[in-house]
Amino acid sequence: MTKIFTILVAILCPVFAFSQDITGLWTGTILNDSTQEQLKYEVYIAKQDKGYTAYSQTWFIINNETYYGIKKLKARIAKDNKIVLLDDALLDNNYPVTVNQKIKQLNVLDFMVTEGQIKMEGGFETNTTKEFKSLTGLVFLIKQTLPYKSSLVSYLQEKSSSLPVVTTK
Repeated sequence: MTKIFTILVAILCPVFAFSQDITGLWTGTILNDSTQEQLKYEVYIAKQDKGYTAYSQTWFIINNETYYGIKKLKARIAKDNKIVLLDDALLDNNYPVTVNQKIKQLNVLDFMVTEGQIKMEGGFETNTTKEFKSLTGLVFLIKQTLPYKSSLVSYLQEKSSSLPVVTTK
């Protein structure tokens, strides 16, 4: 009996891991390896047709001023069950300078449930451009299951005529 149970667990674990629900609002931080700066980070993921649509918001503090950027992301679950989020387009920001649109951030995250929380954690890397070196760091996100006041969700709701339905389940 124990052998049968062990075999079933070994066979079904990858199936259950792949079927994890990544949709919804995720809040947390990004830690930049080079500056050790920790930035507030939110991601909203919606299921659409056969894939996912995602959006992110990052906050920066420069000279005691808070700046934000909202991006559309490409999202997918890789064959190894990693959650892959790649910048697609900068939708809105209040940056004090013009942003290089060629810089893209790639997040490769593990989905996990620990201490009763649903989390995604992993690394990020930006591409190298003629002007900028690649940045690396860590992403820590926790799924929000209760109604949560989110400026990213508020932004998406304002723009909802062209965006997927936004809910915080």
